[in-house]
Amino acid sequence: MNPEFAIDLLKSMITLALTIAAPILLTAMVIGLAVSLFQAVTTIHEQTLAFVPKALAVIGIMLLLLPWIVRTLMEFTTAVIMKMPQMVQ
Repeated sequence: MNPEFAIDLLKSMITLALTIAAPILLTAMVIGLAVSLFQAVTTIHEQTLAFVPKALAVIGIMLLLLPWIVRTLMEFTTAVIMKMPQMVQ
């Protein structure tokens, strides 16, 4: 395996990880911001009020995106397995 191939493989792995994690993290960030704004406006500072909506939103988005995540990971794994002969050379 030459260095260029290894760098390309690592770059595609990092890109895939960011692509898969971005919708989940953005959902948690938006819900957290909305809850924080609500808490600031109403002066209610309950810990569970910040955690429960965020956890439910993350679980919901993960269930919604699960087919896409699995398909994307399967395509990437298949591509890496197909490139294995090139890794040996």
